[in-house]
Amino acid sequence: MKTSISSLEQARAAKVRAKEVFPRLVDVAGIGITRLDQGYAVKVNLERQPSPEVSLPGELDGVPIHIEITGGAHKI
Repeated sequence: MKTSISSLEQARAAKVRAKEVFPRLVDVAGIGITRLDQGYAVKVNLERQPSPEVSLPGELDGVPIHIEITGGAHKI
């Protein structure tokens, strides 16, 4: 599978969409932007592993999605 190279502007736009899409599907701990190869991706941190029947998008508007299970947010 070829990884698309996304600009920072594309990643920012996809991040806005990710904030609408992912909370409807899973428990999200945070959403941000990360470097990926020569471009950018949206990083979605999840509180827990999604159930097997949940299908998460691998990209939004051509921008790759990087998913990581981080647990919930904790106050320091």
